[in-house]
Amino acid sequence: MIGMRDALVEPGCGKSSGRDAVAVMTLDFAGGNLGRTCVTSNSSKAFCLAGLGLALMLGTTSASFAQEIVLGAVVPSSGPFAEWGRANTTTLQMLEKQVNSGGGINGAKLRIAILDDATKPAQATNDLRKLAGDDKVLAVAGPLTSSAAEVTFPVANEMKIVSTSQASSKPGVAKLNRPWAFRNTIDEGVLGRTTVPYYKKAFNIKSVAIIFDSKDATAATVGGKIMPGLMKENDIEVLNASDPLSFNTGDLDVSAQVTKMKALNPDGVVVSADYSQAVTVIREMKRQGMIKPVVGSTQLISSAILKAAPEIPIVAPATFYATMKGEKPEAFVNELQPLLRKTSGLPPEIEPSMYDANIYEIVSIYVDAIKASGVTGKPEDLEADRTKIRDYMAKLTSFPGLGGPIGFNEDGDAVKAFYILQGENGAWQSKVRGCSAALGHPGC
Repeated sequence: MIGMRDALVEPGCGKSSGRDAVAVMTLDFAGGNLGRTCVTSNSSKAFCLAGLGLALMLGTTSASFAQEIVLGAVVPSSGPFAEWGRANTTTLQMLEKQVNSGGGINGAKLRIAILDDATKPAQATNDLRKLAGDDKVLAVAGPLTSSAAEVTFPVANEMKIVSTSQASSKPGVAKLNRPWAFRNTIDEGVLGRTTVPYYKKAFNIKSVAIIFDSKDATAATVGGKIMPGLMKENDIEVLNASDPLSFNTGDLDVSAQVTKMKALNPDGVVVSADYSQAVTVIREMKRQGMIKPVVGSTQLISSAILKAAPEIPIVAPATFYATMKGEKPEAFVNELQPLLRKTSGLPPEIEPSMYDANIYEIVSIYVDAIKASGVTGKPEDLEADRTKIRDYMAKLTSFPGLGGPIGFNEDGDAVKAFYILQGENGAWQSKVRGCSAALGHPGC
């Protein structure tokens, strides 16, 4: 009833021109002000009683919803993946403004509380506990990395709050933490089964060397397990299978590893690392004259990596890319890109990434869940509201995402379309379209 005015009818206001008069007492619950208005009319009593009923009805409606809806986000605004986290923050600020400019959520303002995990899994866990326990948010977007998700998702289950990662794609991370963990991403093993056959055919690949970031959970899994298995399935020899080559997040010198790869003379190279780390490997390949086609996971998708060595072809999967065609993705990029380029700490030529699109979709899904599921946002309904959001997501099959319909499977991973991209001479081009579920599924 905050902000509404309740009405009390007071008889005996007096006579005016021989007609009855009724005083309407008004109480403003927002300001605590009591007022008295004398209404004179042949039907004044009926008028005032009707007004009282209307006021009470409106007051009840207003009381059904909170005046502010609070959601949370955990992003790495500092540390090795700070560029992604800062871009995610700008994306969420844009979305918050869009929602509120459009009337909010059931009349309530949206506020997104954003915390920095500094690319540290332990900090991500602390952030989720604060958002869920202290800030009482309804749901959380993030954390970004699989390393953080592996330790944060169990806490989400413990505290019974939905947590949805925008980037984690290490197999099984959400599956191990049902029913509150979700990922708006596709398992790298699923993506690789389409990526590797295209890579083999496009470049006549018969042998590869593999190098990966051993400190990154997704990169280590893709480089150490997924890619070796996929190469074997596709009759591609891994020349350094008995001598894995790796480096650590933040290493600036990988010349020794690239020298070893060059000596093997493979047809292609698997680089399994976040793009900001992969750039170091690709630049060193160029420096040593090792111009071989590169293949990797979704972690490679960035416009920046194509500028490191434009003459080296790069193949990787994505669910979104900045030059994607279509009304929704183009509108998203056109609004977000100028904001990103004005954000402190981001490259002047940055483009929206797949992870910006993913976190935008995550919070948009939360907003839709709140509108559609009777979520009130009131403190006394917190537990029930969180459950309603979880149940809405578990049943979701065709939310209109930026790249097409989105749903979630039993493992908590996204069911959505993906694209095998080839980057060369500074631009990404879509070569193959796939889907993370069988054809005919609404998400495909």
